[in-house]
Amino acid sequence: RLPVPKLEDTIVRYLNAQKPLLNDDQFRKTEELAHAFEKGIGRELHEQLVAQDNQNKHTSYITGPWFDMYLKAREPVVLNFNAFMSFNPDPKPEYNDQLTRATNMTVSAIRFMKTFRAGYLEPEVFHLNPEKSDTELFKKIIRFVPSSVSWFGAYLVNAYPLDMSQYFRLFNSTRVPKLEKDELYTDEKAKHLLILRNGNFYVFDVIDRDGNMLKPSEIQAHLKYILSDNSPAPAFPLGYLSSENRDTWASLRKHLLDNGNEEALQKVDSAVFCLSLDDFPIKDFVHLSHTMLHGDGANRWYDKSFNLIITKDGTAGINFEHSWGDGVAVLRFQNEVFKDSTKSPAISPQSQPASVDSSKAVQKLDFKLNDALKAGITKAKQKFDATVESLSVNMIQFQEGGKELLKQKKVSPDAVAQLAFQMAFLRQYNQTVATYESCSTAAFKHGRTETIRPASVHTKKCSEAFVKELSKHSTEELQKLIVECSKYHGRLTKEAAMGQGFDRHLFGLRYLALSKGLALPDFYQDQAYARLNHNILSTSTLVSPAVQLGGFGPVVSDGFGLGYQVHDNWIGCNVSSYPTRNGEEFLQCIYKSLEDIFNVLKGKKIGS
Repeated sequence: RLPVPKLEDTIVRYLNAQKPLLNDDQFRKTEELAHAFEKGIGRELHEQLVAQDNQNKHTSYITGPWFDMYLKAREPVVLNFNAFMSFNPDPKPEYNDQLTRATNMTVSAIRFMKTFRAGYLEPEVFHLNPEKSDTELFKKIIRFVPSSVSWFGAYLVNAYPLDMSQYFRLFNSTRVPKLEKDELYTDEKAKHLLILRNGNFYVFDVIDRDGNMLKPSEIQAHLKYILSDNSPAPAFPLGYLSSENRDTWASLRKHLLDNGNEEALQKVDSAVFCLSLDDFPIKDFVHLSHTMLHGDGANRWYDKSFNLIITKDGTAGINFEHSWGDGVAVLRFQNEVFKDSTKSPAISPQSQPASVDSSKAVQKLDFKLNDALKAGITKAKQKFDATVESLSVNMIQFQEGGKELLKQKKVSPDAVAQLAFQMAFLRQYNQTVATYESCSTAAFKHGRTETIRPASVHTKKCSEAFVKELSKHSTEELQKLIVECSKYHGRLTKEAAMGQGFDRHLFGLRYLALSKGLALPDFYQDQAYARLNHNILSTSTLVSPAVQLGGFGPVVSDGFGLGYQVHDNWIGCNVSSYPTRNGEEFLQCIYKSLEDIFNVLKGKKIGS
């Protein structure tokens, strides 16, 4: 079970994270508020939280509050919450044809779903010592141990089974807009796929009456039929509604239902997943990011648990809604779909589609729109276009080293990437700001994520040495500073993964106070608390053989959304920003910082 940290530990960790962001007077004030909270109302809330947690052993203390946080948010899901991960191309170039890849990935996705539902999907396990635990022998033995104690057997060999309670929401699921708080809806009985092309909505069954998957050649035939349909794009594309403010969208959805669209909406909500087929090829990585992160607004349904997007040249990616689950579940799905569709593809480029009457099997959804709905769609499109217009995406690939060299030098690759971001921001804006790095807590029952706070007194000291005081430090001193940052970052990461961060705990206590109708404690009204939670640098990382790159929008209007990957010999960064920040310049500063850090680690003297 996810532990509730000790309150005194949380306060120490919170103050450690505040220290680099505040001057001495501000810090003194924040420290006083924190200690008063710890002795007073915070202690009472903490004891209530622990008691509540003990009464709800079937879940974790963060589950309810976290779902609420996502589902009560009224901002549009696109750019604010939905993230994307794009697939690597199929290693066999001819398989990257749009129809071939769409068929193969759809088949692999349904295979994954059927395997999962039948209880045959291999459990997700984090192996700290894979030589011992990631073996056929271990799997054979653990298979016969009753599940109530099998996790303990796994712990003995340093294998940690991860929570998979989110996985069922991958399929037949959607987020339904409601006033004040959305709902998650799942209908596992539905057998059809939703396909969007050119802003038009199509459905066809991919599972038959006996629960078997349609033949791949039939799926291919139906997708070919949709790809060759030359219906014009709708004058009022419904997809834009799912990009709206949630209350606005909830009201418009009520209009849709009252206007005779209940059956069509039910088809959209309950579909196995949404397959978006785009009619253009991808120009470059920036175009790829824009396409997968938001697209044109007409050919996406942002509320579905995920959209599988495949462009004209067979480039594929996933855009996923975030309330139901985290990157870990989506990544597992992506890894399996990539592996299955490339290693055991259902069809080849030479395969002929089945001779079936697709015009009977494929239904094009028709939505009845009155003037209020047309006006709503027009307004949604205007807002969407304006927001997307203001979003910049930039990226770099740092080719001068990666994980291999850093491990050789005994420093943490993630710590070095995060240090480079701190250094870059200092160089560009001359300040240290609130920074967020997400860390999965899936090692615990119903765990979600915890925050790592990469901005520390260590990164600040090191960044200032590199950016402002280079001449005062020898290469050895700079190396020492990097090692200190690495050690501290390693400790923060370990604490977060073990459920020992401070963010979720403080969030849970605040949620509890508000749910009990209490006045918000002074601790939470501190400007420094608000500033720490205004995450100007929001960062997330993943590396996988299936994924080419991932990204998300900034979480605040004056922030950066920073997706990064540390590979064996190179480092990739993908940055999104709005006009108040210059992402291109920020990336140049990151590049310079990485260059400096790598040179120092190699023992070279660097110039300012």
